[in-house]
Amino acid sequence: MNKKILRLALPNIISNITVPLLGVVDLAIVGHLEVEQSIGGISLATMIVNFIYWNFAFLRMGTSGFTAQSYGARNLKEATAVLFRSMAIAMLASGLILLFHRGILELAFHWIETSETVRSYTKAYFNIYIWAAPAILGQYALTGWLIGMQNAKTPMFVAIFVNVLNICLSFFFVYGLGMQIEGVAMASLIAQTCGFLYALLIFVRCYGRLRSYWDWSVVKRVRTFAPFFRVNSDIFMRTLLLVCVTTFFTSASASLGDTILAVNTLLMQFFIFFSYMMDGFAYAAEALAGRYVGARDPLNLYRLVRQLFRWGLAVALLFTLLYGLFTEEILGILTDKANVILASRAYRHWVLLIPMAGFAAFLWDGIFIGATASRQMRNSMLVAAGGFFLLYALLSACRMPSALWISFLCYLALRGGVQTMMAKSVLSKSISTIHLQS
Repeated sequence: MNKKILRLALPNIISNITVPLLGVVDLAIVGHLEVEQSIGGISLATMIVNFIYWNFAFLRMGTSGFTAQSYGARNLKEATAVLFRSMAIAMLASGLILLFHRGILELAFHWIETSETVRSYTKAYFNIYIWAAPAILGQYALTGWLIGMQNAKTPMFVAIFVNVLNICLSFFFVYGLGMQIEGVAMASLIAQTCGFLYALLIFVRCYGRLRSYWDWSVVKRVRTFAPFFRVNSDIFMRTLLLVCVTTFFTSASASLGDTILAVNTLLMQFFIFFSYMMDGFAYAAEALAGRYVGARDPLNLYRLVRQLFRWGLAVALLFTLLYGLFTEEILGILTDKANVILASRAYRHWVLLIPMAGFAAFLWDGIFIGATASRQMRNSMLVAAGGFFLLYALLSACRMPSALWISFLCYLALRGGVQTMMAKSVLSKSISTIHLQS
């Protein structure tokens, strides 16, 4: 079982490492520009963009779960139809995003309180990067399908290509052409577009054997979308709540001033580093849990869960140790602003609690997605998000200095705790009922 987990997890971890590396490079480039408000600008722009894109994460997660179950049941016709449905939704959604992107930005500024300087940097980044919507959502659909087909290597190659190209272009535009934050945004736009085209090329070349199953007419059969939308509406709600929490975290940070916004943006990178590592195991959980559910194999499903949590605990302990030893050094890489680094010292001890508080939620998310237990995943997020906002309101009323971080850590722990209580019922029910589309 360990071999199967690592065969899927390691390529995803390798590709995921390039994602925070890209974020670090972009943040480091912006962090060394002339004014510190550029850090807040890219933070708010990324927050708004992520609020949009993360709400379509169901394109990857739902596609992965349905495809893995079809693969386990050896139904390649249905597996291919899942991809076509997902791609059709991705292209329609990206068109709507581009149509309404200016209104979305203005609505975001209506709710976010920040300085005019930060706002100008935010606009500059957002108005360029938003045009990557078709490429990003298209990659969501393709990545989910490939993971469901037990193929983790192709998404790895695509992610490495995108992020290495993005890093190179960022340096070229900013230091070669003298561009500012616009250069970072342009680099991301070009890299994402090239990555989507590269992924399509690989799909056509590597899965030509499935050509006999290619049938775009499936997108005209509205009835066949029903199970996809039923599961994905729950995933959408779960993701919306997740985005609301992370968006509120950034928004609340912005209301505390530009320096605290910069501090929390930098410290949240520690959560992002850890999350991309854990996502590698979550992706393996999606693929293998879906496969064993589709094959009606409870023995291997339960073995998978046990081994995943052993790996998760080991990774959490490792990251706790690394953060304890190298917090100062990591912050020094991210920025050279002495006042921001000094201000971060009052909050950095909370970073040490992130891995142990959060690892279970990542693993259960992957297992629940593979089992298409979307309703239970949604309900656990409702409890966790509700706990976050309630606790923050109480702690803020008591003028607790670290109210935001305490609430965020409790939110992570609640997600994993509630899902743990649900797990036995989810696993037993998933084996007896397979949500394959007809």
